[in-house]
Amino acid sequence: MSNDNKEQEAQAEALLQTHDIQKIYTQGSESLTVLNNVEVNVKAGEMVALVGPSGSGKSTFLQVVGLLDQPTQGQILIGGDDIAQASEEKRTQMRRDYLGFVYQFHYLLPEFSALENVVIPQMVSGVKRKDAIVNAKEMLTKLGLDHRFDHRPARLSGGEQQRVAIARALANKPKLLLADEPTGNLDPETSESVFSVLVDLVKQQGIGAIIATHNMQIAERMDRILEIKNGRVLSY
Repeated sequence: MSNDNKEQEAQAEALLQTHDIQKIYTQGSESLTVLNNVEVNVKAGEMVALVGPSGSGKSTFLQVVGLLDQPTQGQILIGGDDIAQASEEKRTQMRRDYLGFVYQFHYLLPEFSALENVVIPQMVSGVKRKDAIVNAKEMLTKLGLDHRFDHRPARLSGGEQQRVAIARALANKPKLLLADEPTGNLDPETSESVFSVLVDLVKQQGIGAIIATHNMQIAERMDRILEIKNGRVLSY
């Protein structure tokens, strides 16, 4: 197979590709390069750990590939389309239709129940309320929260709140999940439980996932590890 054909095949398989991504922050005459010539490829069904010390650029990388921030230069190919410098309307559409997000802090709406926290984002994306409720109940049940549908976040444990956040991220059936320290605020036992459920769901749905973590035990259980070091991403 020719190199051109191999490249085309890789692009067809990849959910996410980045080429020569740079992110430089400038203040006055000072500039800080956070990401430098980043090359990443993530396929369907692949779980990729993103590691590095605090301040290394993990969150910046997730914000850039999650289309919440624009790179200074480079390409971001999602579904084969380069949207690094796309319009805000297009970026919003891609975030809604293609991506799911889980953060270290769950950001649940405190005045709504667990079920409503998973239903509302689906309705915002255009899913009918009846279908959104069915999807939400199915996802929360998979996460062991079928007895917590009507509970507001204040009545849920930290682990339960994070599982609701995972259900919310996966309810719209994203092709790519981006998670920023999703177990960072949990005790070791709860962290293990939440991560195991996340792995099962990602594999069941065949989606790709990039998960930033400080926990190397968790990182080593994923398919591949990316390490951010001096603005560059190393794969091993």
